[in-house]
Amino acid sequence: MRLDLRLGVIGYGAIVRQALACLASEGASLEALICLTREGSGGRAAQALEAFRGSLACEVLIVDSLSQLIAARPGLVAEAAGHEAVRECAPSLLMSGVDVLLVSAGALADQSLHDSLNVATGRSGARWSVCCGAVGGLDILAAAKLAGLEEVVYASRKPPLAWRGTPAEQLVDLASLKQAQVFYEGDARGAARDYPQNANVAATIALAGAGFERTRVRLIADPLATRNVHEICIRSACADISIEIAGHPAPDNPKTSLTTGFALAAEIIRVREGQAWLARLDKMHLRPSQSSK
Repeated sequence: MRLDLRLGVIGYGAIVRQALACLASEGASLEALICLTREGSGGRAAQALEAFRGSLACEVLIVDSLSQLIAARPGLVAEAAGHEAVRECAPSLLMSGVDVLLVSAGALADQSLHDSLNVATGRSGARWSVCCGAVGGLDILAAAKLAGLEEVVYASRKPPLAWRGTPAEQLVDLASLKQAQVFYEGDARGAARDYPQNANVAATIALAGAGFERTRVRLIADPLATRNVHEICIRSACADISIEIAGHPAPDNPKTSLTTGFALAAEIIRVREGQAWLARLDKMHLRPSQSSK
């Protein structure tokens, strides 16, 4: 499966490495893999990604500035490094004409950032999209949105360990918890803001459906849970829908579901196939130019 793609990645953590390993196992072939990392982390990034040189990408480049990433001419940049990385990188990448794929959807709870991505897209024609990550069913949520959404409720149930290092530690005694405890109940904007490492799914659902204010969220620490469970309940004019996904936690990061890396790999393939189709339309002069829109 030749992708004919210079792929940029922001971060080299468990999600990125899992996605790249999945692409390699599927026989994908990249023109280049370009990793943006923080200054001083280049050696660790090179060591983490060296296994993909030859097996996945003809060339592996490590850069420590956004300008270097843009200069390396990526056709697509996948972000998996947190909300700050989205704020620092996504608008400039889009303005430079580079398509961007986001894992950290929770960053878009910041309306000004969300707006800046759309402005950049309008000016450059580049596209941004959100990886579905640990959740599914967004297609039927989009259909229900067209029919008219009456209620969207999302619940995230994870073992107490997954909530360490978050405000939940001040609300619940995670170490001695004996039964499931709801420690956050509110809208998706607040969940994404207060739990940036855990609530990207809430933001993804909000973006696909009723929006941040109208998407209700419950975050639950459950000592009996062995998986990261995502429950979505939708009431709409066309259907009432219940979805439950029980994902295995990522071995290197219990805050993240194992599904996320595979979802990122699948989305890279999907986005690249879309890019290739648009390129064919351009060659046949079948797609309107930006100036004619």
